[in-house]
Parts: sequence; structure tokens; C-alpha cells
Amino acid sequence: MRVAFLAIPAIALIHPKRFGDGRGYFVETFNARLFREKVADAVFVQDNEALSGQAGTLRGLHFQRPPTAQGKLVRVVKGAIFDVAVDLRVGSPTFGKHVSARLDAAEGAQLWVPPGFAHGYCTLEPDTLVSYKVTDFYSPDDDGGILWNDPALGIAWPLGSGGAILSAKDTKLPILTDLPPIFTYDSASESRR
Repeated sequence: MRVAFLAIPAIALIHPKRFGDGRGYFVETFNARLFREKVADAVFVQDNEALSGQAGTLRGLHFQRPPTAQGKLVRVVKGAIFDVAVDLRVGSPTFGKHVSARLDAAEGAQLWVPPGFAHGYCTLEPDTLVSYKVTDFYSPDDDGGILWNDPALGIAWPLGSGGAILSAKDTKLPILTDLPPIFTYDSASESRR
């Protein structure tokens, strides 16, 4: 697998190697040993899947507070998304900044978003199916988020003229400046790679 760390060094874009022939292709979508060696020392405990019927469906920006903070390994099984991670780690040189990547089923790239980040995505095609692994179990008591269109974040969501299709919950999330400190930056953990 090929790994590229993005402008926020904790976030990794992963390209698993595909082996193709006349029948199609074979790909190892996850290998714990390689992931630990090349990306992060993470243990995944749950796999999630989300189907979005319409292009322009926006899910996010979500996170889970400690003690059940989640890292996510995101991939697209069908369709395409614009995937975003926002740094919420107080003391980080990139606090409040974001990175984005296009993930699609055709290419098969994956995005690693560690704990300490808000995560969200916008579907670029109808009937997009997203699958992601998480490092802790879902905890409704620790569920949190920030508003997807907070002007301070400066995210250029690729929405068509119809705008975003959102859940009621995602329209009521706070902006970044109204969020209390939740995560703390640890420079030593980023320099261990």
C-alpha cells in the first residue's frame, strides 16, 4: 500500500494495491500489520456503512469525545465523496484547519482520520456507499459535532445548486468558536512515525 500524509500530518491518504486481470481486480482493503507500520498504531473495533441516495448528501462534521474518541478509516464502496477532517486538538499548529480528499470506488483510496478531528463528507454521486472502521464503539453520550458550513472553517463543499441534504441534527451543531476544549494536541504522537 502507498501512504501519503496530508497537510495536517496526522491525516493519511492510503492507496491499497490492486491486482487486476481480465476478471476484474483483487485488493486487500485492510491489513493490520501494514497499517500499524505505515500509518498508525490503531485497533479497530467496529465497521460502519452508510448509503446516501442523492448526490449532495452531507454527513458531518462529527466526532466522539473522550473517553470514547474514535479514529476512522474511511473508504467508498460505491460512488464518490468529498471527505473532510477538521483539527480540533487544542494546541495543535493546525487547530481549526481542515484537509480534504476525494474518495471514490473506482480508485479505492482510503482516508485515516485519527481521534481529535471532526469528520464529514459530501456525496458526489447518487447511491454512494461509504464504509468505515472505527477505533471505539459508538457512544451516544459522547457524540458531538461542529457545523458543516461554519465560515471560520472555510470548507469549499462541492455542492450543486440544490445545496446540502442534511439531517436535522447536523443543522443544529455549534460553530468551532462555541465548542469547549475537547482534544489536546500531543506533538510526540505525531513525530513517532
